[in-house]
Amino acid sequence: MLASLPMQVYRSKFQCFLSLKSSPPIDKENKSGFLNNNNNNRRNPKRILKSPCFCFPDPSIPSQTTQNSVFDDSNQNPDASIYELLDPDFLSHSLRSCSTLREVKRLHAVVLKGFRNPVTFVDNNLISTYVRFGRIVDAERLFDGMRDRDVVSWTAMITAYSKTGMEDEVLRVFERMVEDRVVANGSTYVCLLNSCSRRSDFDLGRQVHACVVKGSWSNLIVNSTLVHFYARCGDLEAAFRLFDSMPKRDVVSWTTMVAACAQHGHGGESLSLFARMQREGVRVNEFTVCSALKACGESKDLKFGRQLHGASIKKALMLDVFIGSSLVGMYVKCEQVIDARAVFDSMPRRNTVSWTSMIAGYAQNGVAEEALNLFRRMKKRRILTNSMTVVSILSACGSIGSLCLGKEIHTRILKNFTCSNTHIGTTLVWFYSKCGEYKYASRVLKDMPLRDVFSWTAIISGYAQNGVGMEALGSLSDMMWEGVNPNPFTYSSALKACAKLEAIREGQWIHASANKTCALANVFVGSALIDMYAKCGCVTDASRVFDSMPERNLVSWKSMIVGYARNGLCKDALKLVYRMRAEGFKDLGRSHLGFGSDGVVSGQQWRSKKKKQQRFYRVPLGVSGRRWRSKKKQRRGDLGSAVEEEAAALVVARVSQTLENEGQSAAAERLQRTKTVTP
Repeated sequence: MLASLPMQVYRSKFQCFLSLKSSPPIDKENKSGFLNNNNNNRRNPKRILKSPCFCFPDPSIPSQTTQNSVFDDSNQNPDASIYELLDPDFLSHSLRSCSTLREVKRLHAVVLKGFRNPVTFVDNNLISTYVRFGRIVDAERLFDGMRDRDVVSWTAMITAYSKTGMEDEVLRVFERMVEDRVVANGSTYVCLLNSCSRRSDFDLGRQVHACVVKGSWSNLIVNSTLVHFYARCGDLEAAFRLFDSMPKRDVVSWTTMVAACAQHGHGGESLSLFARMQREGVRVNEFTVCSALKACGESKDLKFGRQLHGASIKKALMLDVFIGSSLVGMYVKCEQVIDARAVFDSMPRRNTVSWTSMIAGYAQNGVAEEALNLFRRMKKRRILTNSMTVVSILSACGSIGSLCLGKEIHTRILKNFTCSNTHIGTTLVWFYSKCGEYKYASRVLKDMPLRDVFSWTAIISGYAQNGVGMEALGSLSDMMWEGVNPNPFTYSSALKACAKLEAIREGQWIHASANKTCALANVFVGSALIDMYAKCGCVTDASRVFDSMPERNLVSWKSMIVGYARNGLCKDALKLVYRMRAEGFKDLGRSHLGFGSDGVVSGQQWRSKKKKQQRFYRVPLGVSGRRWRSKKKQRRGDLGSAVEEEAAALVVARVSQTLENEGQSAAAERLQRTKTVTP
């Protein structure tokens, strides 16, 4: 009989019931309306339910006697005739259409009172509705109180934890689900794969993939999520393999691959996928265009980026703030700051990302003053800043040495950001080191709750660049004592400090440490090792490192050639120049070698001049030993640099003469134009 009742009957009775339950209390002075001022009615709501509000003269509704015959316990529970008419499907639909949390709680109360036996799919809808309003605790309480849980119940809780970023709880609920022998479905696997992507849990994601294959849960959504998982974990080969095996692809699948290639530095592959996508007739969306613009910026493909800019204007996509921000970022990475500013000024709406992209563009391209001016405009308009904005403006302050503004930004960081942000802390360490404020830099580093390799490298490189070599080596020791493994940039900075101190023992220790890792194959570490050994007088070790390098650049060749010149081995330097030219490095100009060809001295003159200069190292009267040693060291550095310049000039002069004899006039003229001598 309940099934024969029309839906409008449920709706009318249900809405009348909710209006009655939510009606405010009647004022004592007011004696009008269908609710009188009877205290018994207020204290006993069951008597209110017998009011004429629930009397429906509609002939389609059974009479009271018929209802009493249908519902046996109407005499014991006067509300039974109302609650038994509640349809679970209609109630679930009402839960999905709730717009406020108050409505959800009201419907939850109806469910608790109206159903003698809990209905599983109604409880599932309640969990999903609580999750939609961010009430995870209420969803947990309802889930824990359920007697019968199906796969939808478990998936609803996994989705709740996944949306709120509680990845550990996702795994805990899934383990409980497996223990209860509940078979997962495609939606469950999608939530698990998204959680694995955020955690970069490659092993668990592969196990989930195996479960998808065994259970035949492959579909368009699951396959797209798998592609996203493999791309997020950096396994582009597996992502491409899965993408090519998909029988059907939508715009989400294509966009995932385009974005993955762009994020991993394969800009050309990303753009080729974008072109292939258009050839197959797949209509792009704004996310696809943003990914393609990022690929243009990574690959420095300005021409293709301008074409995308024109297509965005034709299709009226410039109104989208994300596309505008991506265009700004593309022009910035292609070093077209003027075009980036033109796009920025033409944007009808700008968000924090737009302002941050433009500020970062100015800071990265050496226009720090414009970055600071734009940041002041941003503050006047009261636009919220994020961590990337702070990092960009601190980089600009460090580039121009604006210590006052940097300290002001540091104050804002202490007020508005948490101290656990590693990126901001690392940038602060770099900023204070750049400005020579080592006390502030070490204090910021000490206060950081999590110090990674980039934080330590920032302060080590700052010490090394400003000539505080002993502090740099001390920081390296502290870093390794904390169990943080150095990266190639850390080794390179520490080796520069050893070269300035001429600390051969510490340099050999760093060499041995780098030899145990893959950092020794890095071209920058190899160049720093050559420079360190050459400055310490160990030319044989420098030559051995140079010959063992798997890859060399112009810096490596320059370090070895100048190393030979510093130690008076001009013939070996000349042979190395010929070898460099034979391997395709033909530019011997000042910008790469770092010296000119004005002075020509022989090796014997170089050695005699060095001995002559050493005669001046005598302690004058009235000067303490420590003070004289510091002055002596400083003077020795000045005189040594002059000798190195003359030795370098010897190499260039001989190379110039040889090239002239061989008829290489163009190269000789370029060498002769170098007027200054810089080591």
